[in-house]
Amino acid sequence: MPIQTGALPWRITSEKRAEVLLVTGRRSGRWIIPKGWPIPGKSLAKAAEREAYEEAGVEGTVEEEPLGSFNHVKTHPLIGSVEVSILVHPMAVKRELPRWPERGERERRWFKLKEAAESVESPELRDMILELRRRFGTKA
Repeated sequence: MPIQTGALPWRITSEKRAEVLLVTGRRSGRWIIPKGWPIPGKSLAKAAEREAYEEAGVEGTVEEEPLGSFNHVKTHPLIGSVEVSILVHPMAVKRELPRWPERGERERRWFKLKEAAESVESPELRDMILELRRRFGTKA
């Protein structure tokens, strides 16, 4: 199964609450994390960092060690449906940009952890989002 890499952008608010940033898929409109194909010569974490910039307009520190993975069916205009495994790297967001490459193609939104978990389709991604609550000891 082909792999992709994804970033799970997070921040801790002034109220000590963890939030994650989700984006909509270009075609589906569903809430998902920024993700894409590996980039030759770059680690998967660096590729995830690039996807977070392009798809969500955020910059920060991406952990090299993935939090986990989930499977996702991509619809490619030329080859049809392809199932891919997405390795998810947590990303501590340091900066949110007013302009980014896919700004007009996607919506981005900060979610409280519980709301984000309820907004994504993948049970594995849902569990990874909720894992942040345990990791940081914050409210959902």
